[in-house]
Amino acid sequence: MSSMGRRVVVGDEAGEENTTGSPGSHSRKSSSTTAVVVADDAANTIAANTTAANTITTSPVRRTSSSNSMRGVIPYRKPLRLWLYSRLINTLPAIFMILVFFSFLFSGCLLYVRIWNTILKEEETGLKFTVPTSIVGSIITTTTIYSVSATKTLLRTTGTCDVFNGRWVTDDSYPLYNNSLCPFVERGFNCQANGRNDTAYMKWKWKPRDCDLPEFKVENVLEILKGKRVVFVGDSMSRTQWESMICMLMTGVKDPSTVYEVNKNQISKTIRFLSVRFESFNLTIDFFRSVFLTQQGPAPLNSPKRVKTILKLDKLDDISERWIDSDVIIFNSGQWWTPAKLFEKGIYFENNGSLTLGLHIPMAFKIMTETWASWIKENINTNRTNVFFRTFEPSHMDDSGICKITTLSTQPMSETNGNDRSEFSDIIADVVSKMNVQATVLNVTSMGAYRSDAHIGCWTYPPTWVDCSHWCLPGVPDTWNEIVFSFLLTNNAIHRIKSRGMQLLNICLNQQ
Repeated sequence: MSSMGRRVVVGDEAGEENTTGSPGSHSRKSSSTTAVVVADDAANTIAANTTAANTITTSPVRRTSSSNSMRGVIPYRKPLRLWLYSRLINTLPAIFMILVFFSFLFSGCLLYVRIWNTILKEEETGLKFTVPTSIVGSIITTTTIYSVSATKTLLRTTGTCDVFNGRWVTDDSYPLYNNSLCPFVERGFNCQANGRNDTAYMKWKWKPRDCDLPEFKVENVLEILKGKRVVFVGDSMSRTQWESMICMLMTGVKDPSTVYEVNKNQISKTIRFLSVRFESFNLTIDFFRSVFLTQQGPAPLNSPKRVKTILKLDKLDDISERWIDSDVIIFNSGQWWTPAKLFEKGIYFENNGSLTLGLHIPMAFKIMTETWASWIKENINTNRTNVFFRTFEPSHMDDSGICKITTLSTQPMSETNGNDRSEFSDIIADVVSKMNVQATVLNVTSMGAYRSDAHIGCWTYPPTWVDCSHWCLPGVPDTWNEIVFSFLLTNNAIHRIKSRGMQLLNICLNQQ
């Protein structure tokens, strides 16, 4: 700058003129005053004592945005941390609602996983008629098969119910069908047609000790059996239960002509295969006569003369392949496992190709039952097929082992007189308990021990002997089927719960 000159910058030009000030000086602007910069060539220094209003040293001034009234002032900004805190506080309600939602969703998933695991454990054991207490409410709400009262009777809150432990009580609503209206009751089991006049033996209902069997409602049973195949395999006791089931289900059929034997056979104890079809329900109920359940064959070469036939204990009957494709299969055996029906007729045992003449009957029965268990494991899909094995049905003989009309009673006995136990029944229960697939023991031995009044007795056909083994129809076999239906109804309800539980479980897993 010239030493002799003096320059005055007035107005807005001050914002465009740059003068050098000290490092600590500030930029200033006022709308009402004029910035003056004075330089004197005679002075080597700026007057330090001059009033700040007259002499101002400024640093370079830069025009700020129009929104700021002060030129050169840096606008205030919030620290980043405070900004984050404010954002977080504003989003807390939304975060809380999300956490609550997922908490409820996760709790629901855990509940259904627990229910599903409980069902699986029940199905794995499967030896007793049990329903987990934790899912009784679910059964009521997820299926229409049971009414609330009927479901409640299956299980009391004190524990599980063993339906085979109970007593007989009178019930005027029995019998469950009219034998004269059912063409599938064979003459040998139709005591009324053979001259028995009393009906008291048909008025007894089985009452489990800790619960009640659900009332038999044929429409519900027919609904779950629609499109199914039920198979009975065994001796004449099995055929009695087969006939009983057909007659019970026929009470729900409007047109009896739609129920027929597919091969137009007359029911007879000599026919090895019988099949009755319920046309309107696409339901088939078959019976296969296999009194020992094992394969039979001729005596081996060089065997003793007393050996006429052998039972191959390590192989099931040669018709067993026809049993596989079934939805319900009910086995029984035992009545023919006696010396009179085995050894006295020249029937002996073979196991793994070796003739075993000295093998005791109970041991042979156990080997056969173990073979049956292996066959079930290898051939039956128990996720589809309900497998049952009915235990030995007690006979009522006198002390000499002879059946007489005087040994039969007019009402159920108050004591079992030792008939409530059977070595064969114990073997069946033991073998089934060791199976790693689901099968159910129909332990009917004890309940039958009270019913000497329900045997055919002298009302046989032809009337040539007294029968203390077989049962009149209607009668005790109807109760066996009531229990089977109870299992099927319960398993059907559990299957529905498990299916819905699996669906929800998949949803839960997909949400994770």
